[in-house]
Amino acid sequence: MIAMDVMSSGVVAYFVLMASRTGLLVPITTESSTKTYADPVPQAIILTAIVIGFSIQALMLVCIMKLAKDHPTLEYTEIENMQKR
Repeated sequence: MIAMDVMSSGVVAYFVLMASRTGLLVPITTESSTKTYADPVPQAIILTAIVIGFSIQALMLVCIMKLAKDHPTLEYTEIENMQKR
């Protein structure tokens, strides 16, 4: 679970690093001049990736808690033997 969280955070950090450029302005302005604006679509996609990563992490924690409650052991062979019975 920790590896999945680190991987998700790494991917988000990579996209943030690739998207960070100087000289871009926020697209919410009232001026009518032609300037370089930041595209809001990648920002929305990264925000969505953060939310999905958080929900997957919560789901994995629930699965781990259920598994730990039903089978209080770290031996996978014992868990498999319990399932066969």
